[in-house]
Amino acid sequence: MSITGDQSFLKQINRMALVRVIQQAPALSRADLAKETGLTKSTVSLLVQELIDEGWFVERKAQVTGALGRRPTPLYIDSQRLALIGADLGVESISVVAVSLTGNVLDAVTEPLPSPDQAVVIHRLAKLIAACAERLKHAGRTLLGIGLGVPGPVNEQAGTLKYAPNLGWSKVQIVARLGSALKAAGVSSPRIFMQNEADVAALGEFEFGERPIPEPLVYLSLGVGVGAGIVANDRLFSGVDGSAGDFGHSILQVDGPECYCGRRGCAETFIGLRAIGTQIAAWGEKALSTAALAELAARGDARMREVLTHAGRYLGVLAHNIWTAFKPGRIVFGGPACELGPYFFDTAAACMQRYAESSGLPAPELKQAHYGSLAVAVGAAALVLHKLIRPLELKACA
Repeated sequence: MSITGDQSFLKQINRMALVRVIQQAPALSRADLAKETGLTKSTVSLLVQELIDEGWFVERKAQVTGALGRRPTPLYIDSQRLALIGADLGVESISVVAVSLTGNVLDAVTEPLPSPDQAVVIHRLAKLIAACAERLKHAGRTLLGIGLGVPGPVNEQAGTLKYAPNLGWSKVQIVARLGSALKAAGVSSPRIFMQNEADVAALGEFEFGERPIPEPLVYLSLGVGVGAGIVANDRLFSGVDGSAGDFGHSILQVDGPECYCGRRGCAETFIGLRAIGTQIAAWGEKALSTAALAELAARGDARMREVLTHAGRYLGVLAHNIWTAFKPGRIVFGGPACELGPYFFDTAAACMQRYAESSGLPAPELKQAHYGSLAVAVGAAALVLHKLIRPLELKACA
């Protein structure tokens, strides 16, 4: 793709390069930005002023250091004037959030999935987003775009959800239909971006997580299914067909329990919520919701502790395999299984540490998702930011 002569696009590349630098290293001055980017001081000064006027940057008073001369003015990402909306279209619920450019959650609503019917769900999602956008408008914030996380692989350029087996959906043109529903609800058409739920959750950790952000970063989504989002070299790693990270169907035990996919010994059959619930049911319990399982864990139920410890060992094995395959600097555990308490993750972390000690290598950072149950919705908002501050990628998917 040639960009020669496209001056407005080149300018946008330079503007967003400045945003990325300040995002990674807050408090730099204009002179610092010129050194970091190689742009002239006059160009940086003009672009910084535009970004301040638009709400991307904010200036703050320089700290008194005792040095002589005029102190440079530090720049920060402005968290007060712009906003991003993210939505999580889940298997059991839908969530909509608004976040600032620095990842502060400004508004959040979650409700049960109203119906398996596509039209009903998209209509309701549009209503929730429209209401959120209206609240942002009244708060004096400018909406930059809308992101959507969905439970399946997507064709990003076509705005299509390829399939979502747990919803019974396939080849759904969600972006176009949501855009039309938002227009009907009175929302002027901001850009809408869509990606798989684990991918956007990974971007949420990458854009808004604790810095410095080590790469690769792997977000492991633990729910009924098990998937992952992988960020490497500042980009999502999505594979040849957009479905990279489907670790739920990596084999952890040859001739293990049968999985619904037709294979045996898949990770989901050991650490998925359905597998955990099935083991509890073996003690005579009825099928339990995630909330009921979490309550058992919170009470310190001995059966639940045993099940979670067993599942946690397999989670540790899976994390080890991801470690050896991708050498990530950070693995983040997220998804509904995070509600099950410490036994699951403490056992996994201990398992990983034993493998690390045996190999004589330092283990990657292991963290639980910063945004908890809102990880996908916040990650969907992060998807918008991720695209906007990388104009080349934005143009490629236009």
